[in-house]
Amino acid sequence: MKLSSWVQLFVAVVALPVGALTAYAVSGGPSDGLASVESFSSIADTTARSAAIFTELGKVLTHPRCLNCHPAGDRPRQGDVSRLHQPPVERGPDGYGLPAMRCPICHQGANYDPAGMPGNAIWHLAPREMGWEGKTLAEICAQIKDPARNGNRSPHDLIEHIGDDHLVGWAWAPGYGRRPVPGTQKQARALVEAWVNTGSACPN
Repeated sequence: MKLSSWVQLFVAVVALPVGALTAYAVSGGPSDGLASVESFSSIADTTARSAAIFTELGKVLTHPRCLNCHPAGDRPRQGDVSRLHQPPVERGPDGYGLPAMRCPICHQGANYDPAGMPGNAIWHLAPREMGWEGKTLAEICAQIKDPARNGNRSPHDLIEHIGDDHLVGWAWAPGYGRRPVPGTQKQARALVEAWVNTGSACPN
């Protein structure tokens, strides 16, 4: 049996009793929706409309599924209450963990629901300069517009990153026991695109 299979089996045995008590959401289940781009058309002022669109997108950006991987420090968070990750892992130099505890050791290519283990082929933390934890929506907005703090992305790059990236997309299908972010990734893409096309204004 591969090491990864042994890890999954071990985690499943340890986690099942806890999962039975705490799991309350299933990926793909009902979640709050996102307003459509068209619903903001009544806001005549373009800047105000742009800021309102970003505020709606903020329902995604400030959700635990996103914040947990955009921490202020070097420890990821987990769960809907954003508790510190257990076991106590750290970011490491590349965001994939320290040499003795790399993210892919436990986080495989897909969710492993029997153990409540989230997964993705490139599971890792966002860069430190992209930490959103503890920030207001206005501060997050300013940050993701700043190439020095958003992975050197232009506003148009953000459309693809939020709207098409498969690791970002995990937030809408996070596996058993975790609430997905509101709406769909397609709806989030439309909001980002509308925000960029209206001047990328930030809320106050």
